Amino acid sequence: MLRNLPLLLILVAQNFCLAAEKPNIVYILLDDAGYGDLSCYGQKLFRTPHIDRLASEGMQFTQHYSGSTVCAPTRCSLMTGLHTGHTYVRGNREVQPEGQAAMPADIVTIPRLLKKAGYRTGAFGKWGLGAPGSPSDPADHFDTFFGYNCQRQAHTYYPTHLWRNKEKVEQDGETHSAPVIMNEALEFVRTNKEEPFFLFLPITIPHAAMHAPEEYMAPWRKMFPQFEEKIGRYRGPEVRNPIAAFASMMTLMDEGVGDLMSLLKELEIDENTIVLLSSDNGPHREGGHDPVFFDSNGMLKGFKRDLYEGGIRAPLIARWPGKVKAGSRSQHVSAHWDMLPTFCELAGVETPAGVDGISMVAELTGEGTQQKHDFLYWEFYERGGKRAVRFGNWKAVQQNLRSADSREGVELYDLSLDIGEERNVAALNPEVVQQAREYFHAAHVPSEFWAFGGKKKKPQNGPRVIPGKQ
Repeated sequence: MLRNLPLLLILVAQNFCLAAEKPNIVYILLDDAGYGDLSCYGQKLFRTPHIDRLASEGMQFTQHYSGSTVCAPTRCSLMTGLHTGHTYVRGNREVQPEGQAAMPADIVTIPRLLKKAGYRTGAFGKWGLGAPGSPSDPADHFDTFFGYNCQRQAHTYYPTHLWRNKEKVEQDGETHSAPVIMNEALEFVRTNKEEPFFLFLPITIPHAAMHAPEEYMAPWRKMFPQFEEKIGRYRGPEVRNPIAAFASMMTLMDEGVGDLMSLLKELEIDENTIVLLSSDNGPHREGGHDPVFFDSNGMLKGFKRDLYEGGIRAPLIARWPGKVKAGSRSQHVSAHWDMLPTFCELAGVETPAGVDGISMVAELTGEGTQQKHDFLYWEFYERGGKRAVRFGNWKAVQQNLRSADSREGVELYDLSLDIGEERNVAALNPEVVQQAREYFHAAHVPSEFWAFGGKKKKPQNGPRVIPGKQ
């Protein structure tokens, strides 16, 4: 027994090193923050210093895209590694009295895959992919969930209840939810500091109602006094001066990110944690928010619910000390559906077959050759139906797909020369338009629940799109 002791110690040490090599993964998803809503991406009217620090200490992506142009399909794309031509959820669809249409019970998601690699998983914020008690209740995906199950409920920051796993947690309707949720996320980190964890932070800011605590509002009221008579209305209390409120919300959110980063350092797990931050779609125009005043989409055309760049191009920042080069910038063309294979590679678990995403680990670390997409694809069923494809520097958009008369029109833009998508050059490039049509055809898998024309079934718990079972 004693003769074997050195071997046993070596094996234990090897196992410890293997466990230590698995990084903690933190993914922060802002809600309706535009490409220009962070000061490191050009915002001039307020600052996001803690997020700016993430960028200065990590890699800032300039050609990253959201999964969709609204909440639920983006989250489904992120969680499953599929673009919206393949996802089970391709639009917002409500369930009464609370929640959204559920994904199938056996659908493969990031937290379920990471659990196989020994990760503790937690989500804190907004779910939007299955009502309480549904086949895709967030508590059936994550070890711990706290926040809003329903994105409709998340239209107000003063809720009467939130959810902890499958337990309804009563709230007083007067306490701002952002600090409450962030504190729960920080506690998850403290509790799981000794083992690899995946922290998903789908922060609700700056979605819908322009609600911020008054102590945050006061200095911004002085900064924007010309809007004191402007009233923002959505769900929950009305807001006087929603312009000041938006800057206040972004300040509150940024401080929460700073608190998280400070905790990682305090717990001495900072260097073994990769932190990524993005947004779920372009800027909204609800609750009195004025994205034109804030230049929230920067140089880009379009807003939330558009498939122009302003609706789907998203910030992405990745920080991992010693692994991701500090102060670096990347023009790698990528999307939310790349997160699943990226996290699988980081965790050392096999990526499921049939996903649309490509691991970005090589781009992040500078080790190896980064594989590139042939194309990125989106489809969206609101506002007449539309779809878009990005391939090389070309971007093709097709509108009004519910109208047979409009199906032939394809807009074409050269993003290398026209980032604002102002000059439609389809007539000058028929062969490129034909290539876009071929990508449209190849990327779309028909769904019995989502169709551009005719009747579609109401989703129950039918077959999912991704092959195989969990």
